[in-house]
Amino acid sequence: MELGSLNIPAINQFASKYLKQEEPVTSFFHYNINMPTVYQERIKDLRSRQFPREGLTDCISSYMEGLPSSGEVEESLGKLRDNAVTVVAGQQAGLLTGPLYTIHKIISVIQLARQQEAELKQPVVPVFWIAGEDHDYQEVNHIYVEKGSKLEKVGYPERVLEKKMTSHITYTKSVMKKWIDDILAALGETEYTKQLVADLNKMIDQEETIVRLFAHIVMGLFKDFGLLVIDSSYPALRRLEGEHFHHLLESSKPITDAVLEQQRIIRESGFSTQLDISPTAANLFLQIQNERALLEREGDLFFEKNSGKTFSTSELLSILEKSPESFSNNVVTRPLMQEWLFPNLAFVAGPGEIAYWGELKRAFEYVNLKMPPVVPRLNITIMEREVHKRIQELQLSLQGVITEGVEAARDAFWKSLEQPELEMEMKDIQNDLLRKYKRIREQSVSIDKGLAPIIDKNLEFHLSQFDYLRNKLDKALKDKHSLIFDQFKKVENSIRPNEGPQERTWNVLYFLNKYGPTFVRDLTLQEFTFDGTHKVIYV
Repeated sequence: MELGSLNIPAINQFASKYLKQEEPVTSFFHYNINMPTVYQERIKDLRSRQFPREGLTDCISSYMEGLPSSGEVEESLGKLRDNAVTVVAGQQAGLLTGPLYTIHKIISVIQLARQQEAELKQPVVPVFWIAGEDHDYQEVNHIYVEKGSKLEKVGYPERVLEKKMTSHITYTKSVMKKWIDDILAALGETEYTKQLVADLNKMIDQEETIVRLFAHIVMGLFKDFGLLVIDSSYPALRRLEGEHFHHLLESSKPITDAVLEQQRIIRESGFSTQLDISPTAANLFLQIQNERALLEREGDLFFEKNSGKTFSTSELLSILEKSPESFSNNVVTRPLMQEWLFPNLAFVAGPGEIAYWGELKRAFEYVNLKMPPVVPRLNITIMEREVHKRIQELQLSLQGVITEGVEAARDAFWKSLEQPELEMEMKDIQNDLLRKYKRIREQSVSIDKGLAPIIDKNLEFHLSQFDYLRNKLDKALKDKHSLIFDQFKKVENSIRPNEGPQERTWNVLYFLNKYGPTFVRDLTLQEFTFDGTHKVIYV
């Protein structure tokens, strides 16, 4: 592997300005991440707070029982129990780890923790927060596979009709194995396929839910880097969060008001806001009849729109006392909960997360917290040797392909194949035909007006033959130059699939199958820098 960098601005204007730490965006956060002393300042702030280290470490250790482990994992647990700070990122549990950006987030957390531990001479532990409380199954139940020249979305066949938290979604082992077999058959057998299938089948047999399977695969890939993982809906974690849910229930209105006020400031600064939050939002979910229901609040009364159920504050506090696992956070309260639990040196975020975290500053302040330094995750494109060769042969700019795709270059190539003389000849014949049919029509209707539609139909048939001929000529040209068009398609599918970044479509399974089990380890060991540039890994 070789590492390169490109200066590519974030698509999100807010995130782009944040990368450069430009005003007014920096005013929406508590720390300037480009200041050399930002992490020393954060350490100083963390020392003034208390964290549930024993309970949190026991909780994570308990959750990780049965997952792939290592001496480095045990060392991270020991550090957390003692005096370590953490670097945290989070994501939904996609099948087979979901899109590549999840892998990039984890690598970012590991890299930043390693770098700051060396810099600060302070133990720093990488933590990945699995958003198992999320219930959008349609976002996580598929991957994309290249079949021929097309990218196909391959959905997992078992359906989930209820709004279940993903942590509660189980799978049928035989169905999961068959689904993965079909994906690997589409990817093509390599020298690594047999062992990859065996490893995945073993993981499938050992777990029951899609979140635990996600955690198992992740730890299989990253255990040697001391990564810790925790599912946000793990019952033991919920019990640890109980007192904070109490606070969130009682303070739901002022927290919502704080977010709405921050959003107003952001909009007045010329940016759009990300969070769709109503003035009645309570920012908490409650498990009602096996479904995750969003609570709203009016005065002292909480209600859920779909079921029509209402609760007093005392009723919810009673439920919280008996079963804290019935409650879960939304996009507003999850960051607050993370900060109460973890001594966070930094939070690693994608572009969209950066934008909505900026809307939470006043909410953090209301509960007497500072949001941690929000560090943009690494943006990575994996450049395969054969794809890079095709980019060079097509004389394309790598930066242009990553940011804009190949459509403009492909259209220009197609235009270069046009034969204007041939088109001119056909146009002349068409125009001559139109003129002659006009005279035929005029003379015919003088004999019988009923002949007009017959003549029009006849003309339409002849004109359609020109379209037919053009289509045949176009097809012949494309067939003649099919190798070049295939090159364009391969580059597009690999680097900018579905008109977006590679990391949003491709899954790590393709690379594990093609390059072997050490692929992710080799990727993680690259010397990445958090300088805002786009990383290109040549393999």
